[in-house]
Amino acid sequence: MVEIEIIQGDITKIEADAIVNAANSRLIMGGGVAGAIRRAGGDEINEEAIKKGPIPIGEAAVTGAGRLKAKYVIHGAVMGLDFYTDADKIKAATENSLKRAEELKLKSIAFPAFGTGVGGFPVDECAKIMLDVAKDFKYKSLAKIIFVLFDKKAYETFVDELDKDKN
Repeated sequence: MVEIEIIQGDITKIEADAIVNAANSRLIMGGGVAGAIRRAGGDEINEEAIKKGPIPIGEAAVTGAGRLKAKYVIHGAVMGLDFYTDADKIKAATENSLKRAEELKLKSIAFPAFGTGVGGFPVDECAKIMLDVAKDFKYKSLAKIIFVLFDKKAYETFVDELDKDKN
């Protein structure tokens, strides 16, 4: 059984085997979560990511983590350069990020709320999609999934969605 933890904070400071970047399909690390990861971890993450792109929207690619505490950054392509995303793209990017973590036999992974920043996707829908994928995924090595929400409203939304299952 995988442990799901939800915390409010900065994903770049999380101790996990991998952190996930809410990426565009070209894997160019500009603003939002990607920009924060680039600033904290170093330009080498962006340089390695760009060499691996473009990838289809919904897919995920792995790079090193530069100066971050994590070993890897998994770049889940949740949108194109038009910054448009939808439920299917978020679901696929979540699943494929988990698949990359399993391929690397990682024990822990940390996710942001996919598509809710520049993508403008509703946080409540994002929470339901990502938590459903996390609960239904067939795990081999992963033991812990951490959802790291930057602001209080997103954090509370994810907690409320997770608590629905417990009642």
